[in-house]
Amino acid sequence: MTELASVDWSRAQFALTALYHFLFVPLTLGLSFMIAFMETIYVKSKNEEWKKITKFWLKLFAVNFAIGVATGLIMEFEFGTNWANYSWFVGDIFGAPLAIEGLFAFFLEATFFAVMFFGWDKVSKKFHLFSTWCVAIGSNLSAFWILVANGWMQNPVGTAFNPDTARNEMVDFTQIALSPTAISKFLHTVGGGYITSALFVLGISAYFILKNKNFQMAKKSFIVAASFGLLSSLFVLFSGDESAYQVAQKQPMKLATMEGLYNGEVNSAIVTVGILNPKKEIDNNEDPFLFQIEAPYLLGLMATRGINNFTPGINDLINGNETHKIPSMQSRIDSGKKAIKALDEYKIAKENGDTNSAKKYREILQSNMQNFGYGYLNNPKDAIAPVGLTFYSFRVMAALGIYFIGLFFVVMFLSMANKIENFRKILWCCVFSIPLGWIACELGWIVAEVGRQPWAIQDIMPVGVAATNLSSANIKISFFLFAVLFTTLFIAEIKIMLKQIKLGF
Repeated sequence: MTELASVDWSRAQFALTALYHFLFVPLTLGLSFMIAFMETIYVKSKNEEWKKITKFWLKLFAVNFAIGVATGLIMEFEFGTNWANYSWFVGDIFGAPLAIEGLFAFFLEATFFAVMFFGWDKVSKKFHLFSTWCVAIGSNLSAFWILVANGWMQNPVGTAFNPDTARNEMVDFTQIALSPTAISKFLHTVGGGYITSALFVLGISAYFILKNKNFQMAKKSFIVAASFGLLSSLFVLFSGDESAYQVAQKQPMKLATMEGLYNGEVNSAIVTVGILNPKKEIDNNEDPFLFQIEAPYLLGLMATRGINNFTPGINDLINGNETHKIPSMQSRIDSGKKAIKALDEYKIAKENGDTNSAKKYREILQSNMQNFGYGYLNNPKDAIAPVGLTFYSFRVMAALGIYFIGLFFVVMFLSMANKIENFRKILWCCVFSIPLGWIACELGWIVAEVGRQPWAIQDIMPVGVAATNLSSANIKISFFLFAVLFTTLFIAEIKIMLKQIKLGF
């Protein structure tokens, strides 16, 4: 029980850090590009209003950037403190993209950030603009390499297990960096960040318009945000579809829990709106839903990119499906235990100089290696992610995505018609929509990370094995210390931003 408590507290601590970190990241990703766009207009037009607009949003960006860096550094350190087994097992794989992120991408944005923020009267307009674009590109490159690392955890490609070192080692960096899972995750995540930042600028600009304060500059910011947000929301729609397809191919259990799909179907429908039946388990005949509205064929099309194709459900993945050649979870667990035992026997044979036995056990290990991680599971049900949390998080996130498209379309149309100031209810809607981007991003993170449980590395390493063997009391203390620290930083950021917003352009 102590071990379980320790793992759970390590997971809670990392989730806390990631949650707070992701409050700052989306705004950094999108706002950096919008500031670059605004400054470009200033340099081209020589209109001083655009300079004031750029400087205003830059102040808010700077506050957010600084606190985002602090939480991000803590999260990286936690891989060594709370997840040392994971770091040892795949350190040279996982560490490579993070090292590139630190040495190149973060260095790029951090270096030019100083010029962007302090260099207005110290460098030429063109060099300052160049610095601003470097910060924007560097911020997004940082996100790329971090999401390459996360994408590898979701779909571990380009690596091979070395039985002599008992570690996973890199064999093809290109495969890791250009993995379809990593690329789709990056595009979808940064797209969500762009929407969040667009809502932030849109809402604050709408507030100024409502109060008739800095009206012209607020309206210009409003139009930039509406344009950026509309393009980003449409982009997220398509990147989300590709992301879901990659999940279906590489993480079928995650897709099944996202959709509340227990029994697989040919040409499966998507449940657009539904209420899960809390009594439903894989070993009973209860209906999965108390209420649902379905869109026929859409899940099958999304998951398989074709018609008359089978999409497996939770029962198929747990119990197996001979018709569709899906092995049972118990058979995968048994195969994984054979692999683990063969590895232990291989080590003993190597130590004893028994070449023939070593060769035999290595062959057994290789033939069962695809199920290695499953050998650490005690029960087939352990492979099922929390259905309720994943299902509802995905539905709310998707609903917010549709709302964003509608909102940006309406405000863009009214802005182009030069009538937006006459629609006060819509402007207030923009103000109250500011936090919705963050909510959607956090829900997306929940779907991605909770939905792949119990895996730290898909099919290779469960979270229980990845965690450091630490005292749960120590983790609890650090959890609450971080909670206080992050909350304090968040409150400080809000206060500083509100002060800057009150001052206006």
